[in-house]
Amino acid sequence: MDVNAAVAALAAIAGVCTGVIAMLAFRWSERDQARPTRTSLHTDAVLPPGVDTVLSVLRSSAVVLDESDSVVKASSAAYALGLVRGGKLAVEPMLNMARDTRRDGEIRQVELDLPRRGTGRGEALAVSARVAPLGSRLVLLLVEDLTEARRIEAVRRDFVANVSHELKTPTGALSLLSEAVMDASDDPEAVTRFAGRMQIEATRLTNLVQELIDLSRVQNDDPLEDSEPVRVDELVAEAIDRSRHTASTKQITMVSGGTADLYVWGSRGQLAAALGNLVENAVNYSPARTRVGIAARRVAAPGGDLIEIAVTDQGIGISERDRERVFERFYRVDPARSRATGGTGLGLAIVKHVAASHGGEVTVWSTEGQGSTFTLRLPEAAAERDRRRSASPTPDLMTEPLPAPEVLP
Repeated sequence: MDVNAAVAALAAIAGVCTGVIAMLAFRWSERDQARPTRTSLHTDAVLPPGVDTVLSVLRSSAVVLDESDSVVKASSAAYALGLVRGGKLAVEPMLNMARDTRRDGEIRQVELDLPRRGTGRGEALAVSARVAPLGSRLVLLLVEDLTEARRIEAVRRDFVANVSHELKTPTGALSLLSEAVMDASDDPEAVTRFAGRMQIEATRLTNLVQELIDLSRVQNDDPLEDSEPVRVDELVAEAIDRSRHTASTKQITMVSGGTADLYVWGSRGQLAAALGNLVENAVNYSPARTRVGIAARRVAAPGGDLIEIAVTDQGIGISERDRERVFERFYRVDPARSRATGGTGLGLAIVKHVAASHGGEVTVWSTEGQGSTFTLRLPEAAAERDRRRSASPTPDLMTEPLPAPEVLP
């Protein structure tokens, strides 16, 4: 009995010891889990209060580095630009700036051209990087994408250069012609000839200035401010009247047709200028005794019905290389022919801008030697669309009969 009692006492003591050890192990595990990890120390716990919130609302890409150059915090824009990869700052010049700033505490700023990720064309990404100390151990890097701003500046610079060149040509011609008139004051026939040339150059200069004014207006004006339902038939008639004299001189027949009683929503003045430019180009680039057609129709589209106005000519056509650039400012398919007809190279740029500002587009189909078709697509006026649907619950938009074309000599 004494031996059994001793064994029982030893078993009880062993059980108590096992329980104590298990409790201590559990307590130790809880304390270890509650202890801050290396990752948590390098995120919210390290950043000064409020910095995380400020960085989240900045438009610039933001990256926070610690004393070991590890990324503590990075915005989604920084990842999108490829600044951070694998938890490290991937741009060596920025990393060197951060190290210099951490060493002396000075704020640094530099503009860099970085290779764009995901493209094989070697396009550069222009950025402005600014590095500043953040507390005693952290460094803040702010990166702003300047690519679009530089592109706009280049477009503006080219536009000014082109305008200067285009204005210099007629003004220089006027200066020379005026000197010729003075020198030929005793020759009435020469004076008449030079005066006629001066009128041509003055008209070209006037047209250029007017189209510059029109381009500036459509860029600055909001078409929604004076928008209204505009009848397409009236726009077509106005565009034809604008080119009637030139077409008559070249014996070009203008034909209008398509679906009648169509309406678009927008600025009447801008829409008339856009369609007028398309018809005027078709007449100017068509040989004598040909036809220019203007047709309008309604087409179904996922976001709502569109009004499609097509202007077709039988002119010289446009090559595939030129089709990509015809809507650029001052670009001419045939510079010699454009100068002979008084073209400025701004008409199609105005058309493109008007179409875009009205929620539409302009496209071109062309074959060299056979002619071209410029198509202006604009959203249909909502009021007219609702009226048409209420009047005819199940219209067949693609099978509406086309009225007989109207021939306008």
